[in-house]
Amino acid sequence: MFIDQAEIHVKAGDGGNGCVSFRREAHVPRGGPDGGDGGDGGSIYLLAEEAVDTLLDFTGRPHWKAQRGFDGTSRDMHGKNGEDLIIVVPVGTIVIDTDHDLIIKDLNEPGMKICVAKGGKGGKGNQHFSTPTNQVPKSFEEGKEGRSRNLKLELKLIADIGLVGLPNAGKSTLLSRISAAKPKIASYPFTTLKPSLGIVELSGYRRVVVADIPGLIEGAAEGHGLGHDFLRHIERTRIIIHLVDIANPDGSDAVENYHSIRRELKRYSPDLASKPEILIVSKMDLDPDQVLLKDFQQRLGNKVYHISSITGQGIDAIKEVLWQEVQLAKAADNEI
Repeated sequence: MFIDQAEIHVKAGDGGNGCVSFRREAHVPRGGPDGGDGGDGGSIYLLAEEAVDTLLDFTGRPHWKAQRGFDGTSRDMHGKNGEDLIIVVPVGTIVIDTDHDLIIKDLNEPGMKICVAKGGKGGKGNQHFSTPTNQVPKSFEEGKEGRSRNLKLELKLIADIGLVGLPNAGKSTLLSRISAAKPKIASYPFTTLKPSLGIVELSGYRRVVVADIPGLIEGAAEGHGLGHDFLRHIERTRIIIHLVDIANPDGSDAVENYHSIRRELKRYSPDLASKPEILIVSKMDLDPDQVLLKDFQQRLGNKVYHISSITGQGIDAIKEVLWQEVQLAKAADNEI
């Protein structure tokens, strides 16, 4: 199951209490205070790891609590600190403080770690309250309360390229041809129910990462269909592959289908719509004389690549195009 959002409550451990104690030793008739300090409470950290690819672990577990610090004891014994709680999340997780509507951190690299709730400080024992006029102090400090927070975790897949298009445009089939990914492929709409990542390997140890996003429909930006739930996953990508079925079985117009998806991207996010786009016409095995392709190119005017994932036509060439376009996008980002 692919879970890309979760809301949790985190509570760091409270500090342990300081101790009230006095030395009781032979031949020491007036032993002084020897109450030890309480230990600090455990803190809560989020750690991004590539081995995790979903927020499924947070389903049904909204509360996360770190260990309390131990109380101080006699003979100046310091209480043990509570253990920190490290919560592992997928790379690409955005951490949001919902009480203040504040983005705390974007954990977009493996190994990134952030403290989201600091443990409470341990209280002082009575040894700290001894004075010349108060040599038998019975005062101590209670441990400080650990911080608590309401957090929203939002996962955005990290990929170089986002693959978009109408349902059954052939996105999953294309991903399976250019990478080792094994997305579910069928002839009915919304075969893809969750984003899939594929790594495109090229010669010379080159690679690009492509995310297949569930099919968009008219009104997706307003929440219709499945695609709206996953549009966030292509916000990080450098490039968009827009795949258009040249011979849609429902008889719809390919050019209008293209504009329909472009409208949804713009409605959802103008920044998303402004990303570089590679326009690919799929299922060219259904248009062997390229009659539909020529009409599409003439009416749209955009640069168009054409492939057939079934026959393999254009697949090797498009992989090189993806690599080149990603390098151009990276260079442009570095210039900003």
